Amino acid sequence: MEQSVNVLTAQARSDKGKGPARRLRQAGFIPAVVYGQKREPTHIAVDPSALQKAIATPHKFNTLLTLQLDGTEKRVLFREYEVDPVSRRLLHADFLEVDMAKAVKVEVPLVTTGKAEGVIAGGILAVSAHDITVEALPGSIPVRIEVDVTPLKIGGSLHIADVKAPQGVKIKYATNFTVAVVSAPEKEEVVVAAVPVPGAVPAEGAAGAAPAGAAGAAGAAPAAGGKAAAPAAGAKADAKPAKK
Repeated sequence: MEQSVNVLTAQARSDKGKGPARRLRQAGFIPAVVYGQKREPTHIAVDPSALQKAIATPHKFNTLLTLQLDGTEKRVLFREYEVDPVSRRLLHADFLEVDMAKAVKVEVPLVTTGKAEGVIAGGILAVSAHDITVEALPGSIPVRIEVDVTPLKIGGSLHIADVKAPQGVKIKYATNFTVAVVSAPEKEEVVVAAVPVPGAVPAEGAAGAAPAGAAGAAGAAPAAGGKAAAPAAGAKADAKPAKK
């Protein structure tokens, strides 16, 4: 389906640089450049409000524009722009002049439709591509390309080669990248803490258990036939025998 063409009026400009550009903005215009068709770039000035109104269509940046300049007309696409980081006002614009009989490469939104079977089963749908590159005639650029994810089960994925383009449109890609995938839901890890049982005997090696084969407890009597333990360092010697 051919898209409608919006008209945008422009003025030629010869002065370049920051000073003339600042004065142009003060007058309510912004500097712009038209390039393409193997011609020298054309420097123009446009009304930013008129430009924003002209591309306020479902095609947005892919809206085909008729640029009226000094009694001539050029078919262009709005390609690049610069905005003020604070006010977000347009500061500069670039347009690509197109030939209505030659295809151009543009980015179009990729929109998923349907509800994946894997999502119904509890899975999670992740879409990794929201815009894709297509090649089409300027008047046949699609607003969007839709892809049905209904058949996707848990673990299933959809690649760019699986996406069907409208008639007259080619999807351009170098690798067959993933467009969408349904993954299994993440399982919550359950940590079970050990609960002591009253009266239970600690296992060998457990904290608090007496080590196997350890020497007798402190202060225990020596075994029969065994030698008496040596007195501790600093202890007094045995008392002398009493006189008879």
